[in-house]
This record gives sequence, structure tokens and C-alpha cells, in this order.
Amino acid sequence: MAHLKLPAISAVACAVALLLGSAAQAQSPADNGPELQAMQARLEALTQDLAEQKKLLQHLEAFRQQYFEQRGLLQSLERQVAQQQLALDELRGVASWNVLASQRGAGTRGQPGQSELMAQAQVAPKEEAPVGRSPDTQGRPPEVAPLFEQPGVLTPKGRYVLEPSLQYGYSSSNRVALVGYTVIPALLIGLIDVREVKRNTVTAALSARYGLSNRLELEVRAPYVYRSDSTVSREYFKGSPAVENVFSANGTNIGDVELGARYQLNAGGIDRPFYIGTLRLKSRTGTDPFEVVTDCSLRCTDPAATGTGLPLDLPTGSGFYSLQTGLTMLYPSDPAVFFGSVTYLHNFERDNVSRTVLNGEKEFLGTISPGAVIGFNFGMGLALNEKSSFSLGYDHSSVGRTKTNGQVVPGSVRTQLGTLLLGYSYRLSKNTSLSVSVGAGLTTDTPDVSLTVRLPMTF
Repeated sequence: MAHLKLPAISAVACAVALLLGSAAQAQSPADNGPELQAMQARLEALTQDLAEQKKLLQHLEAFRQQYFEQRGLLQSLERQVAQQQLALDELRGVASWNVLASQRGAGTRGQPGQSELMAQAQVAPKEEAPVGRSPDTQGRPPEVAPLFEQPGVLTPKGRYVLEPSLQYGYSSSNRVALVGYTVIPALLIGLIDVREVKRNTVTAALSARYGLSNRLELEVRAPYVYRSDSTVSREYFKGSPAVENVFSANGTNIGDVELGARYQLNAGGIDRPFYIGTLRLKSRTGTDPFEVVTDCSLRCTDPAATGTGLPLDLPTGSGFYSLQTGLTMLYPSDPAVFFGSVTYLHNFERDNVSRTVLNGEKEFLGTISPGAVIGFNFGMGLALNEKSSFSLGYDHSSVGRTKTNGQVVPGSVRTQLGTLLLGYSYRLSKNTSLSVSVGAGLTTDTPDVSLTVRLPMTF
């Protein structure tokens, strides 16, 4: 635009020069009248136009410089945007996990996984981040309503989660003991002992998780257990009407404290599964089953022993150290998340074990080695709206046979525990969620029903 104005300015200058020349040539003493005054006025007007054209040229030059500066800045911004777009393409849309998790109503935290899972875990709307900085939740799997003990979502680096929980479990079982011999298959001579056991267990626990990095978190869990058992015994065919005997016992104390660690093995992403490795160590801080007094007058294995053989006070711990390893998988498929895990729990054997019977006597049992536990679970989490989610899962554990002094305990068999789980999670605030899960036992040895309430809070 500045170059287009140059010919006009030159034309004005030429016109001024011609007028000056003409005035000089035509000037004579007789021409000092009105014509000369008109030419002078015209000359002044042209001179004024020339000054205005020069000012305009200066403004155009300044505008031209600003234009090129703005154009250079715009090109620099375009290059930065292109670089950011390439980075986002490489992350395969991981930055959108906040939106996906918000749709599931999990709340930002740091799922069963697992589950956070479930587990678990656990999302507020995505906060805006400065240009050139990746979101804090980058590379983390979406969260679902937790169903299992191991959440499936990791805690962000430098943040921690406190999760108080309350669990109630109820189970009942019937046992029929036949003592005698049969003359024919339909006739029994001897004693029939029928026992019905009803068990109530309430566990209050406080878990704390801390994110060492975006892929590694540590956890500690401290439970407090209350147990109450009622055993109804009926003896038939003793020559008198059957009499019901009720034996009740309870126990209250701290349970077995657990330490755990979880590590996210891969980056994952949309239509790509997340893999999380888990490691959990269970202590024996709870009341030992071999410390409580057993209702036997002599050795419980002695034929002359009297008593029910049941503990007078119930233990709140297993009495054995345990180490569990596992692998959890989360597969997001908006608006659902599919999850599953495989675990192996090893119980460490104990030597020189004795249990206490009545009158303070000890019954030596020797070396006890509980069976290992192989478990797996799977399920699906589904978003209901931006604040709530629903989960459905199945958990199965296979408990091995117990050995004493290297020999399988008589009557010990492999036990199968199967539970159907339903879970619901609601985000109360940006950093707090409420999760409720209900379990129904599908096998004889599994608790009939279990109810768990969790309240994870992120700080």
C-alpha cells in the first residue's frame, strides 16, 4: 500500500516545480496582478497536500511494520499449536480422560482400580491447564464404582486419599454329623448331630493411599473387626426328645493390617487396555485363632474330651502372614469400562503352633500350612450421568487344603467362594465420592450377603 502512494507524491512535486518554472518565465512587471496571486495560492495548496501525503506515508510505513510483526507472531503461534496437536495425537486422546471419567461420575482422585475397582477408582470436570502443560490426569485409567478391595485407579503424584469404609457380612450354614452305623441304607443306629451356625461380621476400616508418581501408589489399610457367632445344636436319636443347645461367642479387636503397592505397567488409552500390577502384604496384628480359648476340657482330639470344640472368643485375624500378587486390566469403551483381575495369595506356614483349651492347658498342633488362594474377578462399570456410575461384577476365590506337619488335615478340602457384586458410586463433591456395593454368595461356603460403604476423599 505504501508503494501505491509514491507516484501520487511525485506528481504533486512535479506540478509544483512546473508552476514555479512557469511563474518565473511569465513573471513581468505587468503580471503582478490577480493571476500571480492565484498561482501562489495554488502553490500553497499543493505544498500543503505534499506535507499531508508525507504524513500518510509515515503512518503507512508504521502500519506495515506492525503488520509484519503480527504476522511473525501469528506464525509462531501456529507452529506451537501444530506441536501441541502432534503431542495430543501421540497420546491418542489421553487428555480427554477427565471428560470420560466425568461422564462416569467417578470423581477426580486418584478405579478396581482395580477398583477402584475397584475397583476403583473413583472425577471432577477437567480443569484448564496452561498452554504447553499436560493435564495432571494424563495417562491414568478411568474410574468406576469400586467393587473389590483393590481399586483400579491410581492416586496422582503428590496427592493422597483417605477412605473410611464399613462392611457388614452375614452367613449361615447347616452341618449334619452322623455318628453310628447302618444296618440297611434306610436305618441308622447311633447319633445324629445337627448344627446350624449363624455368623455376623462388621468391619470398619481406614485406608490411606499416596501417589509416589503418576504410575505408582502405596497403600495402608487398618481394619477393626466385630464378630458374633451363634451355633444351634440338635441331637437326635439319643432315646429322648431332641434338645436344642445354643452356643454364642463374639470377638472385637483390631484386624490384620495390610500394606500394598500398585504400579501402572503401560500408558493405555482409548480402545487400549490399562494393566496394573498389585502387591499386598497382610500382617497378623488381629487376634490369633490359636490364642483364644477353645471349649474343650482336654485335647480336642482326645476321644474322652468334652465340650463343643468351639472358641469361647472369636478371633479377628487369620493368624498367618500372607503375600498377594495380582494383575488388573481396565478396558475403556465409552460409556462403559470393562475390568478384570487375577490374583494369587500365599499364606506363610507357622511352626510350633499350640492352641489353648480350658483350664489354661495347651494342645500342641505342630507346623500348620494354610492353602494358597487363587482368585479372579471381572465386571463392567457403566456411567449413568456425569456424577454417578453403576458396576456389576463377579468375584471367585479357590482356597487350597490346609496341612499340618506336612499332612493334609482330615476333612480339609479345596473350597470355592463365588460372589456376585453390584456397586453404585455418586460424586458428592470435586474430591469426595460415596460408593456402595452389595455382594450375594453363590456357593455354600460364601457369606450369604455382604454390604460395603466407602467414602474416598482426595487431598
